[in-house]
Amino acid sequence: VIDSGIDTRHNAFLKDRVIYTKDFTGGDGLDRFGHGTHVAGIIAGQRGGLTDTLAYRGIAAGAQIVNLRVLGNDGSGTASDVIEAIDWAIAHKNEYRIKVINLSLGAPVLQPYRDDPMCEAVQRAVKAGITVVAAAGNFGRKADGTPVYGAITTPGNSPYALTVGAVDTHGTPQRSDDTLAPYSSKGPTQYDLVLKPDLVAPGSHIVSAEAANAYLAKTYPERHVAGTGTNAYMQLSGTSMATGVVSGAVALLLED
Repeated sequence: VIDSGIDTRHNAFLKDRVIYTKDFTGGDGLDRFGHGTHVAGIIAGQRGGLTDTLAYRGIAAGAQIVNLRVLGNDGSGTASDVIEAIDWAIAHKNEYRIKVINLSLGAPVLQPYRDDPMCEAVQRAVKAGITVVAAAGNFGRKADGTPVYGAITTPGNSPYALTVGAVDTHGTPQRSDDTLAPYSSKGPTQYDLVLKPDLVAPGSHIVSAEAANAYLAKTYPERHVAGTGTNAYMQLSGTSMATGVVSGAVALLLED
């Protein structure tokens, strides 16, 4: 999970769920933004430890996580840190049995994917045998609601990435009423006109682990859903959440 870190004190990540942490921002790997913890919980979080949180667990709850922090306390980061983290995952894929990289992040596309250093890093990972799952981005509409096309973010614009858009399930189990989330970025990609996203997954109103005292939890207290402390859960929406769903599904498919 290449993101803003993980709050490993949360009940969702006990029992050695996070097997290694490396912080490319110079910190301690702890999530002070709240995004990485939420995404990691969607992928492989353990079942909640309280009566009102027992229903919450990750898609691949038996998977182990390598926590590679590249985003700071405000959720911002640099392409160079993302690239370094991807290359680190490639170099250590056998040591930690890394089969999937989750990239619930993105930046504006400024050049063809062949010239984009982040896309080049994704290509290296895929050629090394790692499935790279990347977010499509949340730029599918203007402020007035007008749909926007061609707003896929990098590295989701890479043909080598499994790029994920978001659907809204409207809180029901059946798929017949699912709709594309209006915020979900749509292709084709800039410069290369690659058809993206590759698939969509539930991304709206997704409940997962809440990092203690993190930026998102403090800034948006209304998104808190259940539990307290190391058993707190919050609700977020975005292609980042949908990407976590797909990474968890890929982990299940690659289970050995």
